[in-house]
Amino acid sequence: MSAMFRSLSSIDYRIWFAGALVSNVGTWMQRTAQDWIVLTELSDHDAVALGITTALQLGPQLLLVPFSGWIADRFDRRHTLMATQLAMALLGLGLGVIVLSGVAQLWIVYVFALLLGIASAIDAPVRQTFVSELVTGSDVGNAVALNSASFNTARTIGPAVAGLLVVAVGAGWVFVINALTFAAVLVSLKFIRPSRLVPVPRASRERGQLLEGFRYVRGRPDLLIVFLIVFVIGTFGFNYQIFTSTMATVEFGLDSAGFGILTSIMAIGSVAGALVSASRDKPRVRLVFLASAGFGVSALLAALSPSYWLFAGALVLIGFAGQILMTTANGTVQTTTDPRMRGRVMALYMAVFMGGTPIGAPLLGAVANTFGPRWGLGVAAVSGFVAFGLGVLWLVRYRAARLRVVDRRLRVVFGAGDRMADSVTPTGSFSAVARGRGAGAVSASKAEATRERDEELEEDLELDEVEAERS
Repeated sequence: MSAMFRSLSSIDYRIWFAGALVSNVGTWMQRTAQDWIVLTELSDHDAVALGITTALQLGPQLLLVPFSGWIADRFDRRHTLMATQLAMALLGLGLGVIVLSGVAQLWIVYVFALLLGIASAIDAPVRQTFVSELVTGSDVGNAVALNSASFNTARTIGPAVAGLLVVAVGAGWVFVINALTFAAVLVSLKFIRPSRLVPVPRASRERGQLLEGFRYVRGRPDLLIVFLIVFVIGTFGFNYQIFTSTMATVEFGLDSAGFGILTSIMAIGSVAGALVSASRDKPRVRLVFLASAGFGVSALLAALSPSYWLFAGALVLIGFAGQILMTTANGTVQTTTDPRMRGRVMALYMAVFMGGTPIGAPLLGAVANTFGPRWGLGVAAVSGFVAFGLGVLWLVRYRAARLRVVDRRLRVVFGAGDRMADSVTPTGSFSAVARGRGAGAVSASKAEATRERDEELEEDLELDEVEAERS
């Protein structure tokens, strides 16, 4: 099997991948139908109402982060996923029944969005870290990238199908169909044998475990800059549903089918970005910085696009750059974090990534209402440029980075003041050893940490040899 799809050699990962793909299609169908009825049926094209719905659905990621991460590290992830997936299926079914009965109101959608957000807040870190139980070693990063490809393939299919179904049978049936798609992931979890899962150390019952993830991240400057960039762009840039829906309805006068097609077009770029990320052996922090700049340029092009098709082309670029950024950031966090801390650190990551939406979504909705949807895209572009600037400052401060001409080519070189030199592996990623003031929070002993770092260095050298042979 090619390097891009090497994680699929695991039968359990193949089962999970297939079930998650079906469920993700249903999830995107529901998101599209929910945004459409809020924007066109329950409000008068009010972008603020759409922003509030999004904020309620994603806000619990931030509020529940200490508990959701601890749950992911403390309890059996397979059983926890069964519970959260079943809860989300019942919520989708309930909303569908309410819409079909004709009694749906905006406040009811708000309530369901909040409940779904609570279930998703618990589900997200468990689902993200469950991958490390299905595959091992360097395949974890590849599996993370393939998960992103699956998610965005569903984003290509789901919105387009939802747009057609909303016109044909109404939004209520879309919610019911989404509830049925959760059966696929529940069946896949049932067929995965616990005996084949990779053993994962569980969090202890000692006091202070809820805050252990905060202390761990504080001692990892490489994770801190990733979190900061993800927060900036996640808050002000990744509100795709707001600027896509408002551009579709206000600027181009499209119906639900046209809105769904635009969302699917952007997902084409996202799938391509995820597959490019999957082809890499290890995620690198510098790629997060470059993808931020690419996202800013793409959003600016979209804001200035005078026609529907030029806007659609810019959306492909937005999806490509945004997905490389998200996949690389996610892979960096998962592959360089101590396995005992992975659930809590991923909960923090998801909270940073999605928890800023309660701030950004209503703000972008207000900008779109007041100045027009193109200005909302302008805010997204600025977020990309700001994130890139933060990355450059981090390279200069923590890695003493400078631009130099080497072999007649302009390159980034790191000076003697590189604070991260002891953590950098030969492939440019970072080891999982926390340093600085938060180093004492790591439960592994110094000798064990050194051994783990040496093993990772040896693995990275082997990967470099493979890349050289390919070249």
